[in-house]
This record gives sequence, C-alpha cells and structure tokens, in this order.
Amino acid sequence: MPEELSKMKPQVYKDPRPAEYFERFYERPATRRPDWVYELVRTVLTPYLVFFFRARCIDSDKVPIEGPAIVAPNHFSFLDHFFVAVYLRRKVHFMAKSQLFKRPMQFIYTHGGVFPVRRGHGDTKSMATAKAILGRGDLIVMYAEGGRSRTGELGEAKPGVGKLALEAGVPVVPTAIVGTERARNWKRLQFPKVTIQYGDPIRFDKVEGEATREQAQAAADVVFTEIKALHEGLRTANGRKNAIEAARAARRRARQAAEAATRTPDPAR
Repeated sequence: MPEELSKMKPQVYKDPRPAEYFERFYERPATRRPDWVYELVRTVLTPYLVFFFRARCIDSDKVPIEGPAIVAPNHFSFLDHFFVAVYLRRKVHFMAKSQLFKRPMQFIYTHGGVFPVRRGHGDTKSMATAKAILGRGDLIVMYAEGGRSRTGELGEAKPGVGKLALEAGVPVVPTAIVGTERARNWKRLQFPKVTIQYGDPIRFDKVEGEATREQAQAAADVVFTEIKALHEGLRTANGRKNAIEAARAARRRARQAAEAATRTPDPAR
C-alpha cells in the first residue's frame, strides 16, 4: 500500500450525533441555492487546483446546461469536490459525510451547497434533500462508490446513485477523476497531474414509488461501468492527450454537421 494511503486516518462510519443536529444542514440546501461562499471558495481554490495540480477538464459540455442532473464521479480525495465543480459554469450541490459538519467549516459547507449523509443510520433525509434540489432543476454531485476509495484503485458501485436517478427520473453524468489518489503528496511538495473527464449522460426510466435495492444497484452498475471505462482510458499511456484530442475531434464533427445542416436546402420549400 502506498505510504500516503497507509497514513490516512481510519474511517468513521457512524456519526454518534442525533438526527436533530443535522436538520438545519438539510433545510438550507433543500430550499436555497449556494450563495456567495460558493463563489469565494471557487475563486480562492481555482488557481491552486489548476496551476499546482495542472488540472485539465475534458468534455464538461456533456453536463446539461440546464435542468436537473446527477454528476457521478469516482472518489479518491477530499479535493475531488472542487476538481469536479471548478470547471462547471453551473453551481452544484454535494452530498458529503456528516462527520465533516463541525465548526468552523460547517458554515462554509452549508452556504456552499453541501448537505450531509449520516452513514450507518439509514439516512432518508439526505435522499429527500437531494430530490428537492433536483426537483427545482439543479445539479448534484453524488459519488458512485458512496465514499472514498482508500486503496488508490476504483472501488465498487453503491446503490445510492442508482436509487436517486431512478426515483428522481434525471440523467446521470458518469465522471472519471484521475490523479487525486496521490493528492496527499502535496505535503511533500509533490503535486500529481489531475484529469477530470465527463461522460455522456445516462438516462433511466423513472420508477413509480421507491426503487428496489436490486433496481438501484443495477442502475448504479451501469453508471460505474462507464466511469471505469473513462478512468481506464485516462490511465493508459498518453491517455489524457488522446482523450483531449478525441474530444476536440468530436466537437469539430459536431460543428461541421451543424454547418452542413444550415447549408442544405429545405426540400419542402
């Protein structure tokens, strides 16, 4: 196991604080969008992420420019929140483990569009909050693995993202992040190159009522298969360069097709 991973703090999977403590952290994102805190954090962190980690984004145009959607990345580092969001023009909401909601950072999280998930408690309130956010047409980032992979390799899909997609009836954008598994090396002034690639949105038929665990897991597996394909492509030799060139070529073809369509006479005239 890499040294930086062996030094990570052990995971705490059950928050001992009562459900009542988190009510305010659900209420705000369910009723209001992120405010000036979101913009402040983006402004402060963008130079750090771009210049130190040489971050590069591919195909951010695949994230819907309006309407509800779930952005579903893999997850290696706390910094993943910021890498995923910094290249999107739209503000996004995040699901995050409830243990993060402590003073003084809980103010920044709440005003920045983050809401908690109380793992180990069968938290239905986080899912209700997510549906409220999607219901007003906003974006949510929800990690396909449910939490961070601590091995440096992709984990397994959890049913949460599938359940939300099926019950809310919204598209899911599979997203791969490569490089943040080594992000803790910054303490030794080693900054890995980070790449974020967004995939084609996946749409599922909306289920009436509550999705079964089997349905949710099956949908999550479909999403995670796409994430793995993107991730593996970026990790190959010249993966980032090839992905960038492929994205540029696809955009050129789309422009050429659009231009050809405008030049073609309408036979009905």
